[in-house]
Amino acid sequence: MKVAALPSVPGPHAETALERACLCARVAADLKARDVVVLDMRGITPLYDFFVIATGTSRRQIHTLAEEIDDALRAEGELRRGIEGYDSSRWVVQDYGDIVVHVFDPEMRGYYALEEFWVDAPRVDWERH
Repeated sequence: MKVAALPSVPGPHAETALERACLCARVAADLKARDVVVLDMRGITPLYDFFVIATGTSRRQIHTLAEEIDDALRAEGELRRGIEGYDSSRWVVQDYGDIVVHVFDPEMRGYYALEEFWVDAPRVDWERH
């Protein structure tokens, strides 16, 4: 497992984005999400800086994770730019510009395997950051 040397790519809001990505991960973990991962996408894609990936075990938990993560980021002044998948609740994707939050059910997480697809993205040690 790679752990990102932080900050790996300097930018005007890189540290803030990192802190907010770690906040998302902590909120997910506090709500008992499984397999919470933060991927550092800087230097891999110019579209966003971090992916936050988590697994919920039920429709209710997936909704709660999406809502509580959004509440936490809104409290930091961050507004969600888009959300997809909330109604079906198998894979909810929330776009915050520099951070994209993915909350999967177990089957969809295995099917899309984002960590394998983005294998070159370093993992952030969000529990220590």
